[in-house]
Amino acid sequence: MKKKQRRVQFTLVSIGLLLFILTYFYYPIIKKDKLLKDQSVNKDFQKVGDIDQSTSFENLEYKGLYDLNKPFIVKSEEAYIRNQEPDIVYMKNMHVILYLSDNRIVEITSLKGHYNKVNYNCFFEQDVHATDGETIITANNLDLLATENFVKIYNDVNLNNTSGYLQADKVDYDFETKHFKVSMFDDKTIKMKVIQ
Repeated sequence: MKKKQRRVQFTLVSIGLLLFILTYFYYPIIKKDKLLKDQSVNKDFQKVGDIDQSTSFENLEYKGLYDLNKPFIVKSEEAYIRNQEPDIVYMKNMHVILYLSDNRIVEITSLKGHYNKVNYNCFFEQDVHATDGETIITANNLDLLATENFVKIYNDVNLNNTSGYLQADKVDYDFETKHFKVSMFDDKTIKMKVIQ
């Protein structure tokens, strides 16, 4: 009987010791690591001079209509809204999907960007990739303005479609009509050759 009591007591003391060690030593280390990770994510968003970051989000998604009948979706893995600019959503790993009238789907992604909740304008930065299934565009910047019928693409633009391939400083591209206007920053005349 005494052996059973000692075993039970030893087991209870061992469990108590284990709980004590986990509670006072292991758990604070886990919390500290999680807190440091969260702080490093927030530092990615903040720029020097930013004072007030009010609200942060993960896996954010906005849905809406443009031209009164065409749906769009704006997604982001991480986002925040500053108190000073409540209508602007700053995003990390931004992804926009546009549904065109001819049933084509345009997808635009970038590492960073921002979205205006009032006028639906989207501004993409860093490693921009856009495609409608036929045309593939890569660049450093892309502005998708709801008030315009085209996207403004600039800084190291590469456009590849069935007609050919081009590189330029700036391109205005209309996904609906598939027309584009090519220009250079210094407004010099450009020479272009389309090879089919």
